[in-house]
Amino acid sequence: MSASAPAPAPASAPAPTGARIPTVVVDGAHVTYTVQGTGGAARGNPLQRILSRRRRTGGARTVHAVKGVSFVAYKGEAIGLIGSNGSGKSTLLKAIAGLLPTSEGRIYTQGQPSLLGVNAALMSDLSGERNVILGGLAMGMTREEIHARYQEIVDFSGINEKGDFISLPMRTYSSGMGARLRFAIAAAKSHDVLLIDEALATGDAKFRARSQERINQLRAEAGTVFLVSHSNSTIKQTCDRAIWLEAGTLIMDGPSAEVVDAYEAHTKKK
Repeated sequence: MSASAPAPAPASAPAPTGARIPTVVVDGAHVTYTVQGTGGAARGNPLQRILSRRRRTGGARTVHAVKGVSFVAYKGEAIGLIGSNGSGKSTLLKAIAGLLPTSEGRIYTQGQPSLLGVNAALMSDLSGERNVILGGLAMGMTREEIHARYQEIVDFSGINEKGDFISLPMRTYSSGMGARLRFAIAAAKSHDVLLIDEALATGDAKFRARSQERINQLRAEAGTVFLVSHSNSTIKQTCDRAIWLEAGTLIMDGPSAEVVDAYEAHTKKK
């Protein structure tokens, strides 16, 4: 008996109004990486400890940084990642950006996620001006787009408010100035998925207000923003959703105010 012919495929219908469109799917993701250890601390007088450190050879150690994490992110969301130091937040961002492979599970993304400070890889010996050009090219902008937005990027970063720092080498910048310039370059372009790791902790209240406004614009343009910050107030103000990680495990995922309050209550008990 012959198999029946398949019915013709219906024309694809437009997504219903208000439909949630996934941009990132993290499905049971585990991330491990290897670090070089230095062995135990030597005892004795200071000279013996120095000689011991010179003799020691580092041993490899495997770190299981993310353990079976699953969630779905949607267009227009701003998601904060919170948790104590070493909880896996930055590692998870790198895995979403494709910079670290998963040892188990899968991560699916729409387009190429942009990890702030990596895609805009700035060079310390070049001036801020040259780095705006190189960073913009690294973010996928054309030279024409960079030229058109150059002054906007410089003004947004605020690094020229106290002098002509944009013409100086990046190595003369403070860490905060460098972080603000990276954010300004990344924010000059729309992204399907923008990953921000602690960049908003730098700068004054005026810069943080500009950054939050730009994040809201990215969300309005149907982008998704992930933000790692140790400032719980920043997460509440900037994000509508938060994910709490602890020791690589997802503890809670929900409205940012609820997740932050639960995290703070937990830390007070410790």
